[in-house]
Amino acid sequence: MSYKPTYKAANTVAGKIEQHFIKLHANAAAQGEVDLATQPDKKTIETLIDVAFWSSLRKEEGHSPRISIAFLPPSQTSKPLKFAKPLPLNANTLTKIAPGVERSGIHLGVWEQDGELYIWGTTLNIPNFCFVVDVSEPGLIVIKHRRIYGIGKYTNVAVLKGEQIRIVDDTSCSNRDCPPILKALLDLTVLASWNDPINILIQFSVSMRSHGRGGALLIIPKGDTKWEESIIHPIQYLVEPPFCGLSNLAKQSGNQSEIFSQGALRREVEHLAGLTAVDGATIINEQFDLIAFGAKIGRAKGKPTVEQIAFSEPIVGGEDKILYPGQLGGTRHFSVAQFVNDQPQAIGLVASQDGHFTIFSWSKLQNMVMAHRIETLLL
Repeated sequence: MSYKPTYKAANTVAGKIEQHFIKLHANAAAQGEVDLATQPDKKTIETLIDVAFWSSLRKEEGHSPRISIAFLPPSQTSKPLKFAKPLPLNANTLTKIAPGVERSGIHLGVWEQDGELYIWGTTLNIPNFCFVVDVSEPGLIVIKHRRIYGIGKYTNVAVLKGEQIRIVDDTSCSNRDCPPILKALLDLTVLASWNDPINILIQFSVSMRSHGRGGALLIIPKGDTKWEESIIHPIQYLVEPPFCGLSNLAKQSGNQSEIFSQGALRREVEHLAGLTAVDGATIINEQFDLIAFGAKIGRAKGKPTVEQIAFSEPIVGGEDKILYPGQLGGTRHFSVAQFVNDQPQAIGLVASQDGHFTIFSWSKLQNMVMAHRIETLLL
């Protein structure tokens, strides 16, 4: 008996996601890329999202499922774990198997046979542009794909929460000043290695958001001293000399196969990102030397109070808005906006306790601070 999806949002978004993958594959093929994952059709997309959504609302021994589903046959991966008998793809199956596959990097492999989708096993490796559906929390589904070179965080395509649909607009930087981290999250730049600076900053952002306490990170140019004009002294948690554990790893030469170095990098990222939970701002330079944390931001002498900021969100239908800083968030958002207004060479990252995540940078086009809300890209 054929599976019939009933989650309305899955039907609404499936066609748009199908077109996204068609465009994605066409552009890659035109550039000579090979060994790409099989494109999912509209029916497959709708079914996978539907099953993922209904399974997310169930519980197994008091725990909600956290699952990553990848659409590919066993032949498109290396060293797959294959079940002797394929499992039916439904919410009950996913809920039962979820406790064994919820760790990061594990995907349930799903493929089609005789017009029906089934679960064939698990895999740790998926091909370029492989279609992935993540169950992140009850009612929250993230559609994403593996990057073309497989380095760094997967690229998000859409986020569904209940009936709310947010589709990522990968053209949103075409008429805006966008910081490099945003361009990378939209898959507009190539991350060259496991310790690419932007890849590290993306990992930092994900870790900073995940501790759930809220936090602020200020990134200043190497050797810059003007930032001190915007910080209230004395700084309680000043680090002397600057801590260079993460910066030393960022300077290493090597490639993505160096598992030990990647593990060390994750530990250092978790170490520094954890400091952002302390009240005040964490300050690092662009080479990831830790300068201070718990720093209180103040308005630099002679600088005006920031009264307006430009706001954008890289989703379809998102438009630039001019807001008062207080409309975006609380004291943390206002103080980081003031810092970037006073120190336009700097970038500020703010994680809210409610999960929102904002990048503050100076826009030369608009001659003001710009706030890019990006939690849709970090899930």
